[in-house]
Amino acid sequence: MPQDAHAKDSWPLFRSLAPYALPGDLMAGLTLAAIAIPEQMATARLGGFAPQIGFFAFMAGSLGFALLGGNRFLSCGADSTITPIFAGGLAALATTGSPEYQGLAIALALMVGAMMLAGGAFRLGGIANLLSMPVMVGFLAGISVHIIVSQLPGVLGLESPGGPTLDRIGVLASEIGRTNPITFCIGFGVLAVVFISENISAKIPGALIGLVGATLATIALGLESKGVNAVGTVPGTLPRPTFPDLAPELWVRLVPLAFVITVVVMVQTAATTRSFPSDPDKPADVDRDFLGAGAGSVLSGLFGAFPVNASPPRTGIVAETGGQSQLAGLAAAAIVLALLAFGTGLLRHVPDAALGGILLFVALRIIRVQQIVTIYRQSFSEFLLIVATAALIIVLPIQQGAFLGIVLSLLHGIWSTTRARLVEFERVPGTTIWWPAHPHITGERVAGVAVIGLQAPLSFLNAPGFRSDVSKVLGTAAPQLLVLEASGMVEIDFTAAQILLDVFKVCNAQGVTVALARLESVRAQDAFERFRLFEVLPKEHVFHSVDEAVHKLAK
Repeated sequence: MPQDAHAKDSWPLFRSLAPYALPGDLMAGLTLAAIAIPEQMATARLGGFAPQIGFFAFMAGSLGFALLGGNRFLSCGADSTITPIFAGGLAALATTGSPEYQGLAIALALMVGAMMLAGGAFRLGGIANLLSMPVMVGFLAGISVHIIVSQLPGVLGLESPGGPTLDRIGVLASEIGRTNPITFCIGFGVLAVVFISENISAKIPGALIGLVGATLATIALGLESKGVNAVGTVPGTLPRPTFPDLAPELWVRLVPLAFVITVVVMVQTAATTRSFPSDPDKPADVDRDFLGAGAGSVLSGLFGAFPVNASPPRTGIVAETGGQSQLAGLAAAAIVLALLAFGTGLLRHVPDAALGGILLFVALRIIRVQQIVTIYRQSFSEFLLIVATAALIIVLPIQQGAFLGIVLSLLHGIWSTTRARLVEFERVPGTTIWWPAHPHITGERVAGVAVIGLQAPLSFLNAPGFRSDVSKVLGTAAPQLLVLEASGMVEIDFTAAQILLDVFKVCNAQGVTVALARLESVRAQDAFERFRLFEVLPKEHVFHSVDEAVHKLAK
């Protein structure tokens, strides 16, 4: 690697600013700001915060990611995926909108940021795989229902009901006849503008157009006197260093919620950076981007805001509008800062229903209908996983549902691993290739030889089943030579190693010769050494291919 390229990759700060292109980055930053301003206001209101807090979060996320992140396109800020989760968790500890609530949000941002920084520093990018695709799709569907239920009262001009989500849906259904037609028109009008703009081109700032139109109509027609609620005074305050004054037990109570938020942020950051790679010739540096998102959340906490997350739609906007570096995000943050300093009076008459319409669009966008249909057609059991995850998110308090969604994903992975069973191999006629036996493929067997394999890591989860399957092969086939095709066994843990030792000893006691073929994984080779498996299986019985083992050892 050339010296300058190596220096760029190892540079600790602002790596994502190179190479920048001033005209393209400034134009992308202007477009990003037009998209982000209404979205960040709406997301702040979704979490129970004043609109300017959303701006603080966006500026912090943009600066933090530019500081430590690697992806040159990724936009980080307030995000509607995680906001309902932490808002629900914080509401269980303090009254929404109170100083205590704000302090807890700041502490949560600092904790999430610290966990993200640790994940990046210790290269824990694999945590992003904790949520399987069906669980993530169900998770987003459940989140979308929460957003819709939380925003419909404002769009319909009704009082927001309290209680569990299902109860709130019932109350809204019973009061639908009291809808304020003006707020209804504003909310769904903005939704229509955003939807049409998005379908024409993602570069069109439909949310800003809808928001400006609704605000002008509110002012011109005096709609606030007709029951239309507006944002009201937005303080022109700038972010300043802050730190929450919380009792130690409250920090402890925030840990589970911080963990759940961190996992979701990791998953979404990894998905975003892989979907919009700034250097297609290199694998996405997920761990580096964890550092960027973590720095964003830490700064957001210090700015007096809440946890931030990567945004796939905003990242796509930067990539599609000519952005070349994180200078685009910093330019957008500067525009937001200027709005806070000089233009907050413009926000006074923004209707709440308009912000609700924007969030309704966000909620509908994150429901992945095509993926749900595809999974339903191709894997009904995993479709049920979508339904179960969405139900957990909807029925339970959202933070508990999100945690159980993560648990469900892990259980799904464990279940898939435990289903891995022994595979018998046959030789492809006329070749030296041994292939898993299949009813519709003609294969050859060699008398007195059994070739078996496990196409999964061998661990405590499936090792007992592996031993049982080997015992059945020894009992039914009675081979003189047993060849273990190990190409799929990429990992062997301690429990599995002890069971392998037992299998080798049983074979030796029965006079069955054991051979090992295609032990390709370096980790599996290391396991054989560490767990002293070669003390029972001679190294001269280890071969590069099944055919070599059969020719050397078959009698």
